[in-house]
Amino acid sequence: MMKTFPRWILYVAAFLLYVLHNDLWFWNDPRLVLGLPIGLLYHVAFCLAASALMVFLVIYAWPEKLEVEEEREEE
Repeated sequence: MMKTFPRWILYVAAFLLYVLHNDLWFWNDPRLVLGLPIGLLYHVAFCLAASALMVFLVIYAWPEKLEVEEEREEE
């Protein structure tokens, strides 16, 4: 698998998601978007972004040492 993606970008993205998780700006906003409260819709989008980031972290930032150890155990 190609692992040339810069890991620091993924780490910065993880930190940004950590900071953006506390959505104080939508706490008292009663607006509805697509029939959902905007705060709930924000968290739906946040969960999708966090899931996508986890996929990229597993693909590009997973330590190769763990894969080598597991291959040795299978043999």
